[in-house]
Amino acid sequence: MFGPTELIIIAVIVLLLFGTSKLKNMGSDLGSAIKGFKSAVTEDKKPAELEADEPAPVPEAEAAKAEEPAVKKEES
Repeated sequence: MFGPTELIIIAVIVLLLFGTSKLKNMGSDLGSAIKGFKSAVTEDKKPAELEADEPAPVPEAEAAKAEEPAVKKEES
């Protein structure tokens, strides 16, 4: 693949093209983007875990239907 010499040459070219201040800004932006992504992933997991632990509330209309017999007998 790439040897150490090629990687050093690429690093020097990138440094010359962008400059140190631009590379610093790009690094800090990349770091904050990764931190934001990680926090969003952990925040997204927490509500899902809480919902899985608690049973879903049953509305009153559905609870009343569940108590009625499924088949009604016709009176003759």
